[in-house]
Amino acid sequence: MRYCLMLLALVAGLPVWAAQLHLELGNGERQWSSEALLAHPQAQAIAVDHDVSYKRPMHYRGVPLSALLEGIGPDDHLQAVANDGFAAEMPAAPLLQQGPARAWLAVEDPDHPWPALGKGKGSAGPFYLVWTHPQASGIRPEQWPFQIATLRKLAPVQTRFPALLPDPQLPAHSPEQRGFALFQQNCLVCHTLNGAGDGQVGPDLNTPHSPTEYFQPAYLRMLIRNPQSVRHWPQAKMPGFTVDVLSENDLDELLAYLTHMAGRRP
Repeated sequence: MRYCLMLLALVAGLPVWAAQLHLELGNGERQWSSEALLAHPQAQAIAVDHDVSYKRPMHYRGVPLSALLEGIGPDDHLQAVANDGFAAEMPAAPLLQQGPARAWLAVEDPDHPWPALGKGKGSAGPFYLVWTHPQASGIRPEQWPFQIATLRKLAPVQTRFPALLPDPQLPAHSPEQRGFALFQQNCLVCHTLNGAGDGQVGPDLNTPHSPTEYFQPAYLRMLIRNPQSVRHWPQAKMPGFTVDVLSENDLDELLAYLTHMAGRRP
């Protein structure tokens, strides 16, 4: 079967390895192949000192993401959807900036494949959003989506999913409102809440019950910091959120939001 697929690809004049990146930016759909992106006039070698996924320095051939976001403005909202259902919500402004933190679409070269992310796992390719100097703009690990299949322009989360909203009577800087912002950055990529959201990796965090209702507080904090320390199974995908990613104050606010939403089921 594999030989037949390769033969068909050759007959069609396409490279066997060609992967397709889908762009849905509100001005029609476009596709970029790996081959075309590797040959893009702005493609260049980039060095990433602290790669979030590989946990070590990495080198890639990449294209500045801003070069691919034709028609997108800093007030727009984008979503990167991975092959496994991971859906990263991202404001466009950081993706468009020229520096000091800069977003790149790293493109896997079949002649120099990237290493696997772990035992039994594939690489971060064929398309991976990486950053140079991410600390300059406070870029979080969830803003490094890998195995990307689609980049698309969408309305902001608050507009698309009103079921996620805290009580509008709460002050803008309340722990629950700040926790909602942290939830969007760190949790919504994999989870839904009240059935709302695009993440397809983890369970819903409010229906039928919130984890704040069935976990003792200390164990819930342990789960967020190091999931495997609380419940261990080989297929687990949830990463741990260390203090340098989610401070103790951030965690307090995130839990304040989840506790608040336990009283706001549809």
